[in-house]
Amino acid sequence: MHVPDGFIDAPVSAATGVVVAAAIAVSLRGARRELDERTAPLAGLVAAFIFAVQMLNFPVAAGTSGHLLGGALAAILVGPYTGVLCVSVVLLMQGILFADGGLTALGVNITDMAITTTVVAYAVFRALVKILPRGRRSITAASFTAALLSVPAAALVFTLLYALGGTTDVSIGKVATAMIGVHVLIGVGEAAITALTVGAVIAVRPDLVYGARGLEQRLKLRVNGELVDAAPRLTPAATARTSHRKVWLTGLAASLLLAGFVSFYASSNPDGLEKVAADQGIDRAAKEHASADSPLADYGVRDVEDARLSGGLAGVIGVGVTVVAGTGVFWAVRRRRSTSQAA
Repeated sequence: MHVPDGFIDAPVSAATGVVVAAAIAVSLRGARRELDERTAPLAGLVAAFIFAVQMLNFPVAAGTSGHLLGGALAAILVGPYTGVLCVSVVLLMQGILFADGGLTALGVNITDMAITTTVVAYAVFRALVKILPRGRRSITAASFTAALLSVPAAALVFTLLYALGGTTDVSIGKVATAMIGVHVLIGVGEAAITALTVGAVIAVRPDLVYGARGLEQRLKLRVNGELVDAAPRLTPAATARTSHRKVWLTGLAASLLLAGFVSFYASSNPDGLEKVAADQGIDRAAKEHASADSPLADYGVRDVEDARLSGGLAGVIGVGVTVVAGTGVFWAVRRRRSTSQAA
């Protein structure tokens, strides 16, 4: 759903830029409450993983594909404020290095793919976990539903932005019907990826899933005829550090494998927005990307003739740059332990 330059006019693009600047400022403050020395590197990994999985377009209908947006996954794993920043870092890397998503449309893309998906998904997720039984299955089910609804919500926001600042004379009703219809299907893929990933992390380290904090079913003991919460069993610090490191290394390895190898087998069909734009004539307003001459444009390495090698190298570079940039941002804004806490 990366919007290229030219689809949305300058005034609306500028307005979304102002919205994004405010949202990033709020998210930086909020992320400080969500991040610490342990979770900041995980947030950088989540950004890199989203970058990698976004390279894996999956078929959803005849001649159409979809890919992960990632807002729901990021919000549930590392928190809504950090989630906005995660997806924003991915979109910035994609726009500057890979000519994916227009630079003048960066505000539109962050509004649509980072802010909308994260806010909608986390609101749905929190509402569901309050009414579902506490447990891992409920968290996974809530993750699935939240991700499913976040994608058509993003399609609806794009339609509203196009109604305000679209640069072609196309029926908004047709755009809305086409965009929401195909992105409901894409949402199923988003939901499956999100639920599987959240479920996998919960199975290994449930304490690392932001959305699962405080949702564990506590053990009850009967004391003097009354049920009381048992004290939680503490995990030795050394064991926790080792496990956290293994989770991070496993996630990084999976990201590199997906971007560097599996991405070659992704669907080559246009994604939902590209297909709708072509069918409705919106794409005639598209402008050449400002980074079209980037050595990594279109997810390939310039002058590397072998398509498999070129795409794989680009994917690996993208994962590396994103994890470094993301971790740097999150490490800078993390909540620092006081001297007394550190002791």
